[in-house]
Amino acid sequence: MYGRAHRLLAAGTTVAALLLAGCSSGGGSGDDEQAGPTVRQRPKSVAPYWVDPEGNAARQARTYAEDGEAGQAAQLEKIARQPAAEWIDAADPRGHTARVTKAAAAADRSALLVLYNVPHRDCGQYSKGGADDAAAYRRWVDDVAEGIGDRAATVIVEPDALAHTVSGDCAAPELKEERYGLLSGAVDRLKQLPDTKVYLDAGNPDWVRDPGALVEPLNRSGIDKADGFALNVSNFQTTASNVAYGEKLSAKAGGKHFVIDTSRNGNGPLRGGGEESWCNPRGRALGEAPTTRTGHKAVDAYLWVKRPGESDGQCRGGPSPGTWWPSYALELARNTKG
Repeated sequence: MYGRAHRLLAAGTTVAALLLAGCSSGGGSGDDEQAGPTVRQRPKSVAPYWVDPEGNAARQARTYAEDGEAGQAAQLEKIARQPAAEWIDAADPRGHTARVTKAAAAADRSALLVLYNVPHRDCGQYSKGGADDAAAYRRWVDDVAEGIGDRAATVIVEPDALAHTVSGDCAAPELKEERYGLLSGAVDRLKQLPDTKVYLDAGNPDWVRDPGALVEPLNRSGIDKADGFALNVSNFQTTASNVAYGEKLSAKAGGKHFVIDTSRNGNGPLRGGGEESWCNPRGRALGEAPTTRTGHKAVDAYLWVKRPGESDGQCRGGPSPGTWWPSYALELARNTKG
């Protein structure tokens, strides 16, 4: 499936690491505070999102440096020094969210979070799972909101959930009705928080190719209350194609702004890769660095929503979804221009 996102496992982020991150990143507002042994926060005016100094790429880069692999360490620093989203743990939403947002606040930055736990997630495919039922999902969202509290956060809500209902992959009438209600409820709950921005996922330009088909699903899922929509999560479509598509969708959706996942779209999508061209394709590269300076009025930010170097699934030799895969991370970094 073209737009499929993949749940990122929380195994690589421990309580101790996040507490260390919160302490070492400093509580001041300086744009170049030291956040760890090799990782600094980006200038807040360019990218106000928290860089985790204990992320997989940062730890791998330090390991390479300690082993005398300076070239590989330098490559992985291309990933380690950029803010990337935290996909909230299904088992401990309040604790995970609180740890991340507290660490971000200590560095005077905003946390970038992803909700990916809707019932019938991924239509039972690679990233199957999600909450057991609607009631469990609402409780889970409540826990996420409690974990965020009054700290600054930007939240991407349920990658693939709406596009699946439109494309027919997972679009039983009763499921669609439930899903619209759950997404709208999630937006409502998150927008009750004082400093949280919310973007509903809307797939990518090569999945639901007619942006007009997404207007009713977005409206029924609370786009009017959200800050906007998100495109290209875990995918590889070019930034230019996402901007063009997003501007068309924005015009049909009340002028809502949008964000684009540029984490792995530096070389665009794999051509001729078959149905699973989205899954660990070779020859890809990192895209534009996260920034709120996009040069497009309706594009609020380029973000790294999918964490580069974490697997899409057990395809093309990859490990399970969300597992850190150093060789793939190195390939993305080496293929990146500049």
